Amino acid sequence: MRDHWEIRFGGTGGQGLITAGVILAEAAIIDGKNAVQSQSYGPESRGGSSKAEVMIANDSIDYMKVLAADVLLVMSPEAAKKYCPEVKDDAVVIIDSTYVKDEQPVKGNVYRVNISLLAKQEVGREVVANIVALGVLVGLTKVVSWDALVQAVLARVPKGTEEMNKKALQVGLDAVKGLIDAA
Repeated sequence: MRDHWEIRFGGTGGQGLITAGVILAEAAIIDGKNAVQSQSYGPESRGGSSKAEVMIANDSIDYMKVLAADVLLVMSPEAAKKYCPEVKDDAVVIIDSTYVKDEQPVKGNVYRVNISLLAKQEVGREVVANIVALGVLVGLTKVVSWDALVQAVLARVPKGTEEMNKKALQVGLDAVKGLIDAA
């Protein structure tokens, strides 16, 4: 198990990736780890570029910017093109194949998951694609415990949506089980 993780989420505004980054950092803190989260996005509220980065470590975090990601989650073609080259050789690269269709030359272990489509079909709302993505990411990496992730999600989502978001997490985890079984 790694003691230090550099994680990047890339996509477009409105996909909830900054929220996903905040939730992941909070889950790490619940697990007793150190975490730093940063974000950047275009001036548009929806449709512009969006990036969140999370550093998680068992000890101190000396530098708060992802240089080469251990984990990359991309949910738009533009993010895939921009960030796929910036991963470590053994990175976990998660591509939302609902929107990212073209093959991207990347290093690491690439997992193509129809994240947004699963959110729409299995949960009934594409707006929870970021939560489905967290289920996929944690299912593949175990960067935080499942219990901490659930706790962090439930602390962040709007009241009345708790069951939908728990279902979204489970859909992401189930998608990972399918990937692992197919390997």
